[in-house]
Amino acid sequence: MNICMIGAGYVGLVSAACFSEFGFQVVCIDKDPARVASLKRGEVPIFEPGLDDLLARNLAAGRLRFTGSYDSAVGDADVIFLAVGTPMRRGDGHADLSYVFQAVADIAPHIKKFAVITTKSTVPVGTSRAIEKKLKELRPDAEFAVCSNPEFLREGSAIIDFTHPNRILVGCDNDKARAVMERLYKPLKLRNAPLLFTSPESAELAKYAANAFLAMKISFINEIADLCEEVGADVHEVASAIGSDDRIGGKFLHPGPGYGGSCFPKDVAALVRTARESRSPVSIIEQVSRVNDERKIAMTSRIERAAGGNVEGKTIAVLGVTFKPNTDDMRDAPSLVIVPALQGRGARIVCCDPEGQRHGEQQLPGVTWAKSAMAAAAGADVLVVLTEWNEFRALDFDQLAKTMRGRVIVDLRNIFQPRDARAAGFTYVGIGRK
Repeated sequence: MNICMIGAGYVGLVSAACFSEFGFQVVCIDKDPARVASLKRGEVPIFEPGLDDLLARNLAAGRLRFTGSYDSAVGDADVIFLAVGTPMRRGDGHADLSYVFQAVADIAPHIKKFAVITTKSTVPVGTSRAIEKKLKELRPDAEFAVCSNPEFLREGSAIIDFTHPNRILVGCDNDKARAVMERLYKPLKLRNAPLLFTSPESAELAKYAANAFLAMKISFINEIADLCEEVGADVHEVASAIGSDDRIGGKFLHPGPGYGGSCFPKDVAALVRTARESRSPVSIIEQVSRVNDERKIAMTSRIERAAGGNVEGKTIAVLGVTFKPNTDDMRDAPSLVIVPALQGRGARIVCCDPEGQRHGEQQLPGVTWAKSAMAAAAGADVLVVLTEWNEFRALDFDQLAKTMRGRVIVDLRNIFQPRDARAAGFTYVGIGRK
């Protein structure tokens, strides 16, 4: 099979590399000449564990190519994936589909045989039908079918998620296209991965509903964590108790400073917008978004209280700025709210992040960057954990006490044991703990 991937961003690049690993011929198209040139050299523009090796191996084998040209890549393709961005549209919260429909217009002149046009991008309900209508207008002579095949990749573990998925979801109502998609995902079916076929509308909505549900679990446990502090309970004990129920599950029941990233904020907003336009509001999901926004602001005040009620003139060491570990993605990260707020209250910020400095330097002006957690903590009055990178978990508290000026740790990810920090003379502030 020949696969054409439109877009060499996060989803497109991971998907293209994984499909080529299965033995398919994959051509990935991107309009950015500099990105195409670097990818041809095997240089990965994003941080995703294992992706650089996967890319290099399949480039060397000749199964994966990168180009800016549509002609042969589209004309020879059995499946054409649309993996372009659908950012939140400014002003109304809806998904911006301009890149999707531009990609449709770009591929239309080059379709030469039956092809399955498949959306990997996260798109609102009805987009597949709209793409089909647009293509029929542009190429009434072309033979094609349109499917929805949303991705469920977690940044930091995307390759495992692609090669060992919980499910593969395909929204398709064309028998010929269904046969093509079954053939495409046969390598994963041999590993007993469930392949679910639905209508395009169901597949499109399922992607938004899944992310909104996970976001809801995060906001839920964050509010329970606040309640735990007031009544003397421990949020980890509560989360363990309720998470052991199969109907609830333990994943995403970890308290913190709020969710971020490229998916949850924009997908929650887009689902809310779709529901309003359909006159079927999702009030629970609307509350999830509000709780998350307020959470990030509240964490700033928590840090200020821990510092004695005033951070002016104080040095705060911040460990982690990316929205989660094992990625360099800072989109909607809590750090983008918390760090500027602390700076606005007069604090000096020193940050350390294993992969976040490249983007952080652009998005967090005025911050000093350190190469290690201990270097960031040198002379600091307060240490704040914002992202739970593994290398932060084993900090030596005795050594930390020697290098810091103050004795306050604000652990917004609960990666430390309070008794260990207190034994070393620190005032420890966590989330949802007594």
